[in-house]
Amino acid sequence: MSAASVRLDAWVWAVRMAKTRTAATDAVKAGRVKLEGAAAKPSAKVSVGDRVEVRRGTWRLEVEVVELRSKRVGAPLAEASYRVIAEDRPERGPTAAWAVRERGAGRPTKRDRRRLDQWRRDLGEG
Repeated sequence: MSAASVRLDAWVWAVRMAKTRTAATDAVKAGRVKLEGAAAKPSAKVSVGDRVEVRRGTWRLEVEVVELRSKRVGAPLAEASYRVIAEDRPERGPTAAWAVRERGAGRPTKRDRRRLDQWRRDLGEG
């Protein structure tokens, strides 16, 4: 790519760190994506060599930009667009007994779904 810089939200989306461009923009606005260690606006410009940090719940990924992308690409090309500097992915603990349903137990009740949703929010997955 010949451009010297790309918008932060577009780059995050293009290298598949967000499923949609809107999700990438929202993540940057919410402060879950940082550029050079500081909060940035979605329109901030990313250049080769910049450090980008992405957080999702308790998972954190810090990367260095190797190649600029403004259009979404496949996973192999997306991974080639950055170099991982640090990754904090906490180990998954045992699943709560009430979150596991017996095979054939049927559909969870509304109460069960709410408890499961709350449990996932507490873990930072939802």
